[in-house]
Amino acid sequence: MSDISPEARIWNLLRGALATRALAIAADLKVADALAAGPRSVEDIAAELGADADVLHRLMRALASDGVFAEDEPRVFRNTEASDVLRRGDGWGDFAHLFGGVWYRTVGNLDANSADSVFARMFGTDFWNWLAANPDERATFDRAMVQGWERRVERLAGLEWRADEVVVDVGGGNGSLLVELVDRQPGLRGIVFDLPETNRDETALGDRVEFVAGDFFDRVPAGDVYVLSTILHDWDDDRAGTILRTIRTSAPADARLLVIDAVIQPGNEAHGAKWLDLLMLALLGGRERDEAQWRALLGGAGFETVHVQDGLIEARCR
Repeated sequence: MSDISPEARIWNLLRGALATRALAIAADLKVADALAAGPRSVEDIAAELGADADVLHRLMRALASDGVFAEDEPRVFRNTEASDVLRRGDGWGDFAHLFGGVWYRTVGNLDANSADSVFARMFGTDFWNWLAANPDERATFDRAMVQGWERRVERLAGLEWRADEVVVDVGGGNGSLLVELVDRQPGLRGIVFDLPETNRDETALGDRVEFVAGDFFDRVPAGDVYVLSTILHDWDDDRAGTILRTIRTSAPADARLLVIDAVIQPGNEAHGAKWLDLLMLALLGGRERDEAQWRALLGGAGFETVHVQDGLIEARCR
């Protein structure tokens, strides 16, 4: 635990919603891109971006107090290592848009009375149908989901693979994870399985990966290894179990299952998944899980858990 006063700890939590929204506004305006060439006055930035200079100054001043942007002279700002993250195009700017946009509106209505999706109650439809009806938001979501793919690929590529295995990435989005995996493991072939409206470029998949459209509650393609990368935390145990049973029905007896998801650790140590769990609750009625919950979920769907570590659960058909 950091050495801060109890009051400062509470204040940091209280102001968190303001920081989330301020960062989203800066990301949507692409303020960091406007500062790519170096320091500029807030008046110049506001004129270029079509913002109110006084409001933009107040937003950037607040963010700079937490290291996002820096005010080197009065009303003159530059990028920092943190604000540069918004320019990289690897999903963080898209996450800022989602966290400070529709997700922000959703968690504002979170309460302790029900585990049902707050989003569905607010919008009259579930999050996935809402994305299908809002293609720009769907594209933003798909780009955000690419964030962190390098770390996930490293985990997968470090496992043992047979040269002739077919890997099915269930809910695999635009296929970036699977494309990189088969590039590192030249003997593998891959199938990206996701909804037809998934934002993707099938020409980028190469000749050893194909996209197959479908719904993982109904069926999945046959394969040797199934990957679920940050999919199951979107669902409650009943729906997550249905996904797993659908896979088990299609899987051969010796198939493997690789689940890339957080494993919540006991105790009071900081862990992002403990906060992400609340977002999953509000947005989807889903949840993050600890080791015992993962073992129970997998076992109930016909899988034997082989190894559990935070970020990767390995299982096989039972």
